[in-house]
Amino acid sequence: MVWNLKKWRERRILQRHPIPEPAWQYAVAHCGPARRLSIPRQVRLRTLATLFLRDKALEPAQGFELTDNMRALLAAHACLPILNLGLKWYAGWHAVVLYPGMFVPERHYRDAAGVVHHTRSAMAGESWQRGPVILSWEAILQAGAPPGHNVAIHEFAHKLDMLHGEANGFPPLHADMGRARWTRAFHDAFAQLQNLRLSGEPLPIDGYALENPAEFFAVTSEVFFEAPAVLHAALPAVYDQLRLFYRQDPRNP
Repeated sequence: MVWNLKKWRERRILQRHPIPEPAWQYAVAHCGPARRLSIPRQVRLRTLATLFLRDKALEPAQGFELTDNMRALLAAHACLPILNLGLKWYAGWHAVVLYPGMFVPERHYRDAAGVVHHTRSAMAGESWQRGPVILSWEAILQAGAPPGHNVAIHEFAHKLDMLHGEANGFPPLHADMGRARWTRAFHDAFAQLQNLRLSGEPLPIDGYALENPAEFFAVTSEVFFEAPAVLHAALPAVYDQLRLFYRQDPRNP
């Protein structure tokens, strides 16, 4: 009964609140990973994006005005990681805040000596545990430049990582995945990139991945969708674990 009610609600949303065709065509044209999908998978992505836009509030900041094109493009990026997982993987939060450009949150923290510090740093994206995803629209439009970068996928990957608590680079794994294999793949890859950095050699992915395990998972997720061949060539064990986790292989979309 519950399942039937859910399917009825989804059909009702798809019938009454479809993404306009011109807006969806704009989204596919401006989202590289979506553009590379097969037609059936694009149809599935559109369905999920439509449901996403009814489930999450898009909240523009600083007088920013959203168009149908913008809403469709944001939803396409957001739903790529959950294309084969489902909207339930984004449970527990309700809003995406969009700034026109970089935003500058004010932070307060107390150091070991008891001194309170105030910091203001420009950001392109941020995810709060049980809170909103915050994104710069300017950064969304720059997805794929340089290759492998996608701030939206990065922040939504954090949301998946936070499903069982604070982000730590270890999202809830499927029953057919092994915790030991995941740990080994990511630990070895992290060490590999650290050694490259220490030797002064160029890194195959954004060095921000080495901030901590949570950022490593988010950055490799970006590259997995935006530049899958790069990640597969550089960190094949990580690629394989992400393929199992996301239930996708972007090299064969």
